[in-house]
Amino acid sequence: MTTLTAAPSVEASGARPAPAAAVVRDTLIMSKRNLRRIRRTPQLVAAASFLPISFTLMNRYVFGGSVHIPHQTYVDYLIPAMLVLSPLFGGTTAVAMALDMTGGMVERFKSLPIARSAVLAGRTVADTARGAFVVLLVLGVGMFLGFRFHNGFLPGLAAFGLVVAFSFAVSWQMAWIGMTIKDAQAASSAAFVPILIMTFTGGGLSPVSSLPGWLQAFAHVQPVAVTITTVRALTQGGPIYHTLWQSLAWTVGILALFMSLTVRQYRKV
Repeated sequence: MTTLTAAPSVEASGARPAPAAAVVRDTLIMSKRNLRRIRRTPQLVAAASFLPISFTLMNRYVFGGSVHIPHQTYVDYLIPAMLVLSPLFGGTTAVAMALDMTGGMVERFKSLPIARSAVLAGRTVADTARGAFVVLLVLGVGMFLGFRFHNGFLPGLAAFGLVVAFSFAVSWQMAWIGMTIKDAQAASSAAFVPILIMTFTGGGLSPVSSLPGWLQAFAHVQPVAVTITTVRALTQGGPIYHTLWQSLAWTVGILALFMSLTVRQYRKV
C-alpha cells in the first residue's frame, strides 16, 4: 500500500482555503503517487495505448483508399485527429475515479491533511501525463505510416501543447463522471460514448462536408472538431486563428466548469 504524507492543509479541515503553495505541494504529492502506480502497473499504459493505436491502424487501412482529401494524403489528415482523440479514448480518468470511490480511497484521502483540490488535480495531472505518452506513441505510429509535419517544428510543438491542454481539461470532465456514477463499467461507457459521437461527427475520420447539413452545423462548433481542425492547421499548414480561439475557449470553459463541479462533488462524498 502506498503511504501518503503531506504537510497540514487547512482546506482539508474546511476552516479556510489552503495557501496556493500548500495546494501546489499537495498536488505534486498526489501526482507522484498516481504516476508511481502507473509505472508499477504497465498494463494500464498498454490498455490506454491499445485502442488509439489499433483505431489508427484500422482507419488508415480501411478508409485510407476510399476517402479522398484534396491536396493531402489520408494519413496526414488522420493522424492529427488521432493525436487529439488518443488521450480521450477509454475514459481512463472516469474509470480510475470510480474505482477510487468504490474502493474507499477517496474517503482515505479526505481524512488526510491535504487540500481537496490537490487530490483531484493529482489524478488529472497524472492521467494527462499518461495521455501525453500515448500521444507520442500514436505519433510514432503515424510517422511510420507516412505522417509528416509540413508546417515546421514550432507549430508542431504548439499542436502537441494544445492536445495536452485539451486532454487535461477533458480529464476533469472524466473525473466528474467517475465520481458521479461511481461504477467503473458505467463510467467508462458514459465517458466513451460522447467522445465517439464527436469523433464521427467532427471530421476526425472523414471530411465534415460529407455530413448532412444539420450535422455540419454541429461539427463546426463542437470542441473535439475545432481542436482537431486547429491541430491539422498547425501540423499541415492553413488558416488557424478562427478555430484556435474556439479551441482555447472550449478548453478553458471545460476546465473551469468541470473543475468546479468535481471539487463540489468531492465535498459531498
